[in-house]
Amino acid sequence: MERMLVVVFDAEKKAYEGMAALRRLEQEGSLTVYARAVVAKQADGATSTKQFDSGFPIGGLVGTSVGSLIGVLGGPLGVALGAASGIALGALFDLDNARVGGDFVEDVSKSLTANKAAVIAEVDEEWTTPVDSRMEALGGTVLRRALTEVRETFWNEQNAAMEADLAQLEEEASKARADRRAKLQKKIDELKARIVAQRNKATERRAAFEARQRAKKEVLGRNAAAAGRALEELAKTPV
Repeated sequence: MERMLVVVFDAEKKAYEGMAALRRLEQEGSLTVYARAVVAKQADGATSTKQFDSGFPIGGLVGTSVGSLIGVLGGPLGVALGAASGIALGALFDLDNARVGGDFVEDVSKSLTANKAAVIAEVDEEWTTPVDSRMEALGGTVLRRALTEVRETFWNEQNAAMEADLAQLEEEASKARADRRAKLQKKIDELKARIVAQRNKATERRAAFEARQRAKKEVLGRNAAAAGRALEELAKTPV
């Protein structure tokens, strides 16, 4: 399953260790990584990209979901592609290209606070335990979200993505050892609550949209009636 993976660490050095661990996991066949980077949140709140995978040249993150998420996290002109390059990325990306929901960006932002660093990667993984176990051993906090196409069907796809994550977590929990099962169950409960909240938001958005559409029709109806009366009066006016 294609996912956005974010692992937040308390120190930049640990994030580099996390990047190396991600490479080893890929070599072991635990997952496939399409793009990855280490980012750091500065004391002033700016987000900067510190390291790429060696397979990606300068500017290689442009157009990827990873680059888009970094841009969203940093905001316009808030992301520099390393201190040497000075390439501003924030203005080039948006949430749609990141292929994740706004709630996921909020979660990452709350976790990636000042003076912390993170590994951000676009991956394809079948099980969460290999990454979680390795990153937790390094002191990392793992956040992930299944990637969607994020077009007209954005909210439906977001819900489907979370449902897919939930199904996989539940399957994994059923086969896990007791100590691991407890950790997975906590994630399952949190994801279930997020799905309910997402559905409620979708219902509210749908109701608001329908209300706006009705209001538009009423306004158009009043304007049409007013225009008709004006034409009638104009027709009665002597030349």
